[in-house]
Amino acid sequence: METTKQNRAFIVRYFNAISGVIKTDELCRQYTNDQKLIDHILFFDGAFPKYELFIEEMIAEDDKVLVRGRACGIHEADFDGIPPTYKKMDLPFVIRYTVTDNLITDHWLIADQVILMEQLGVINNTNKKAI
Repeated sequence: METTKQNRAFIVRYFNAISGVIKTDELCRQYTNDQKLIDHILFFDGAFPKYELFIEEMIAEDDKVLVRGRACGIHEADFDGIPPTYKKMDLPFVIRYTVTDNLITDHWLIADQVILMEQLGVINNTNKKAI
């Protein structure tokens, strides 16, 4: 139980540390040695500088912490070939971290790319149907 509480608190500190600031390799390495996660963070921060992260829900057990949250920022630089639109991103996501000795050692992430492309004006999905 104590490990679970410590890992939850660590993820909250991590979100607070990287939210709303320019993310650097050095900053990321204070919280993770997962190179794929570092690359993802730096890639997104390149296109959405100083993007913010918000935790909406968190579930933790032992070394696993699952977060349902949102990433919010302004598209100010090239994003995978899409020139800056200066539009707002408000992207829901779910991420699962593995935390070992106050370090993220693994992650799994899912985010809705269609929502992001709609927000950037790249696609117009007018065929939405209520379920």
